[in-house]
Amino acid sequence: MQIANSVALVTGGASGLGEATVRTLAGAGGRVMILDRPGSAGDALVAELGDGVAYAPADVIDEGQVAAAVAAAVERFGTVHAAINCAGVGIAMRTVTREGAHPLDLFTKVIQVNLIGTFNVIRLAATQMVKNTPNEEGERGVIVNTASVAAFDGQIGQAAYSASKGGVVGMTLPIARDLASLGIRVLTIAPGTFDTPMLAMAPEPLRQALAAQIPFPSRLGRPSEFAALVRHIMENVMLNGETIRLDGAIRMAPK
Repeated sequence: MQIANSVALVTGGASGLGEATVRTLAGAGGRVMILDRPGSAGDALVAELGDGVAYAPADVIDEGQVAAAVAAAVERFGTVHAAINCAGVGIAMRTVTREGAHPLDLFTKVIQVNLIGTFNVIRLAATQMVKNTPNEEGERGVIVNTASVAAFDGQIGQAAYSASKGGVVGMTLPIARDLASLGIRVLTIAPGTFDTPMLAMAPEPLRQALAAQIPFPSRLGRPSEFAALVRHIMENVMLNGETIRLDGAIRMAPK
């Protein structure tokens, strides 16, 4: 898929990995609909990047809001060729704490946003993609999800987060198979430790310690590197049904 003149829906697109993806795709001539929560920096990013970018305030777990965002992309740009799922949340809590059992509502929230929210966007975006005229490769669309190395190397306190990201990994291949006959590719990126706004709030000694765990390069990942992989996935039609670790060869220790 050519980036220029394509239309991408990017969830969590107002910050972090999503923002870097928006910037990369827009910079390559793509048109982008940012889907992010109300109160995010979506409007500011649109003001900065111009007419090729728009913003739809929405929560990924809300069927009506996501459907409205897809419709807004179609109204503004004509269709949707790609959906990049970057929206996500995380908590750190042991299964049993001094206060008692892990609250079930917190576990449920992480699963709702990271797993169910991702599937909600996939199914609604793909329903629009099937209306596209296939390109010369027979391709109608591309979906890129965001998992985490925690899907494979979950640490102490990451039961909810690892379960949600493991679910994203687990559904990648079957959804790719579901959509193959329709000309829609589905892939997942599993980032390691990246320098996102969430990590920016951590004390500098902790940031340095996290970076030191990465074999090479021994630094935090840059959001632009995640975005570069998204771009390559979109452009390389042979990539499909795979989860790609983007982690500098890190394998997370128990804590």
